[in-house]
Amino acid sequence: MPYTDYTPGEVASRGEKIYGQRIRDNIAAEHRGKFVVIDIETGEYEIHSDDLVATKRLLVKHPNAVVYGLRIGFSAAYRIGKNFSVKMR
Repeated sequence: MPYTDYTPGEVASRGEKIYGQRIRDNIAAEHRGKFVVIDIETGEYEIHSDDLVATKRLLVKHPNAVVYGLRIGFSAAYRIGKNFSVKMR
């Protein structure tokens, strides 16, 4: 989704600020490991174990949302590295 009014850094900065100031304390303990998706313009958010589901729910309510998402309680949403394995048949 291109956001002509925001750089990717601005989206991330605003999303982190909203999460830290308004959302984290209310949801962190109960929803650790799930995804929160935030509209950085309204502060509205959705939580779900699937980030795409959370995003779609938010976009139903706010079709023009500028979306920022993160995994609750983790420094990164996804893990990629040497412990990642795929079984081949």
